[in-house]
Amino acid sequence: MRISLDGRTAIVTGAGGGLGRCHALALAERGARVVVNDLGEGVETVAEEIRRAGGEALAIRGSVTDMDAMTAMVDETLATWGRVDILVNNAGILRDKTFAKMELEDFRLVMEVHLMGSVNCTKAVWDTMREQQYGRIIMTTSSSGLYGNFGQSNYGTAKMALVGLMQTLSLEGAKYDIRVNSLAPTAATQMTQDLLPKEILDKLSPESVSPAVVFLASEQAPSRTIIGAGGGSFEAAHVTLTRGIHLGTGPDVADRLAERFEEVRDRSRGEIVPENGGAQGQLELTKLQEAGGIIA
Repeated sequence: MRISLDGRTAIVTGAGGGLGRCHALALAERGARVVVNDLGEGVETVAEEIRRAGGEALAIRGSVTDMDAMTAMVDETLATWGRVDILVNNAGILRDKTFAKMELEDFRLVMEVHLMGSVNCTKAVWDTMREQQYGRIIMTTSSSGLYGNFGQSNYGTAKMALVGLMQTLSLEGAKYDIRVNSLAPTAATQMTQDLLPKEILDKLSPESVSPAVVFLASEQAPSRTIIGAGGGSFEAAHVTLTRGIHLGTGPDVADRLAERFEEVRDRSRGEIVPENGGAQGQLELTKLQEAGGIIA
């Protein structure tokens, strides 16, 4: 099976270089018409690369933090090609410092670009995707959000928030065949060049991540999936819930919780990936019933 994106229209933010450029080129190589979005002159360069290779591309400058600009970008895309099938929320910045030294301005700025930028772009395409009964949306999360990373409290917060956005939008978009997923890339880009040694960065090309984007942009894409990608390797990350224990109520519950906490976080006894947020409450009600606290 070869994935084809013929007839599909994709928007890639932050596509003037790095990962975004590679994503845009990879989608175009599979037949997608691509809107290359970023702030600088790189958008014209990448769009021209696509055209020289025989593809179709629009270069549209604009900040993802500007809702009016993102709405105008989608309007121009629809006026040109009539559809928006794929959105790759890739635009981002870093303002790394320990939380103790970080100014709140830098915290807010990173949240604005990564989280609200993705919200703005997704909102701008959402109604169109609902009306056409088709859409593929990719959030760019990070291992820093999933697992934490020293000095990246702002970045990690924004990236984990995008997973929460993915979880809910995948449910709301399901009946319209809008599939929403997240990509956690590991790649040598301008954002990471000062974080890893050169000999490692040389093996982590942005091009090695883009096959995951092609898959998540395709008709065969899953939904509510977090894919890790880097150096030619691919993984799936999950937000899970352990079986836990029932302790009931009373003045000594906190003490018994402390004593039995290893049972609470034991992953060997029926750990699940909940289908939605209600699964936690359902599990707790089930254990309450099993303990005799609810009469069926």
